[in-house]
Amino acid sequence: MVTVFDHPLIKHKLSILRMKQTGTKQFKEIVTELSMLMGYEVTRDLQLEEMPIETPICKTTGYSLAGKKIALVPILRAGLGMVDGMLSLLPAAKVGHIGLYRDPKTYEPVEYYCKLPSDIDKREVIVLDPMLATGGSATAAIDFLKKRGAKHIKLVNIIAAPEGVEYVKSHHPDVDIYVANVDEKLNEHKYIVPGLGDAGDRLFGTK
Repeated sequence: MVTVFDHPLIKHKLSILRMKQTGTKQFKEIVTELSMLMGYEVTRDLQLEEMPIETPICKTTGYSLAGKKIALVPILRAGLGMVDGMLSLLPAAKVGHIGLYRDPKTYEPVEYYCKLPSDIDKREVIVLDPMLATGGSATAAIDFLKKRGAKHIKLVNIIAAPEGVEYVKSHHPDVDIYVANVDEKLNEHKYIVPGLGDAGDRLFGTK
């Protein structure tokens, strides 16, 4: 399943991200805000269980989260920008990290780091990366997670290219994808068009 968000706030904030004049500070803040807004929908299917509570007026029935615990797994380095927004909704979630970079000649993902919660096989896993371009990095990250026992995985991106969406779907049809927008295409350098440039560079002020 692919979910594309149509909320006015998401569209508004995404437009600010795209602007080339948006500076690093504002870019970081908006990535955090978008991640929180998207997280609201990504977690819609979390299970609940009833629990007795007492208000200042009377006793009643409340709810608490049930089922599997959650792990957030950003793909380094740009995925780090989405963690705080998600943690604001899910403060008890554990955070793993997968380090990948794209080979500038082959455009294939290369792993350089992987550190996950020891009980990753018992958790709902949310993979975070602002950009879904070719789909190679996301697919490789999901491969690593499945090899370590993860069974329930969601992928959350701010923008995606159609090629990347189809690539992930073809390799991992069981993984639900959540995006703020699916853009037009990839260019010859495998950048998303119209996109927003390099999310990692814009988050961390590098080139």
